[in-house]
Amino acid sequence: MDPVPSREFTNAMRALVGNCSIITVGEGEDISGLLVTSAMSLSADPPLVLACVNKASSSWPLLKKYPKFGWSSLGPEHRKVAENFSGFGGVKGAERYAGATWRTAETGALLLEDAPAAFDCEVEEMIDRATHSIVIGKVRAIRQSQSSGALVYWNGAFQPL
Repeated sequence: MDPVPSREFTNAMRALVGNCSIITVGEGEDISGLLVTSAMSLSADPPLVLACVNKASSSWPLLKKYPKFGWSSLGPEHRKVAENFSGFGGVKGAERYAGATWRTAETGALLLEDAPAAFDCEVEEMIDRATHSIVIGKVRAIRQSQSSGALVYWNGAFQPL
């Protein structure tokens, strides 16, 4: 059986609704981050989360160098944050944090101040598979705020929910 072409796979994945979250990485001025739709709960006891990170991203080497990250879910009001962390317009590194308010968590990771839910995590394990690493994070702290919904990615576009 022939493998499924990657373009066909990518197009089919657009039919799935993904919750938009940002993963923040690095320390000091050596920071970056990315938008993911692959972050989710792994275990409640102990509290573990996972996210898939492309090894070609600017964030991947920072996860290896600084084994901690912030995971902030996005609400409908965070479309610009989503665009920044997706790299729209060539936005890179620390520039991705512009226009939003951030809080430094216990590990030193940055969390979006008004995120519906935000998790301060230490990297427990990174499992490499093909183009991505499955990043497992041990949750050290949680922040929550009131939100008017969620921001999702569906059919190639950001959608408020």
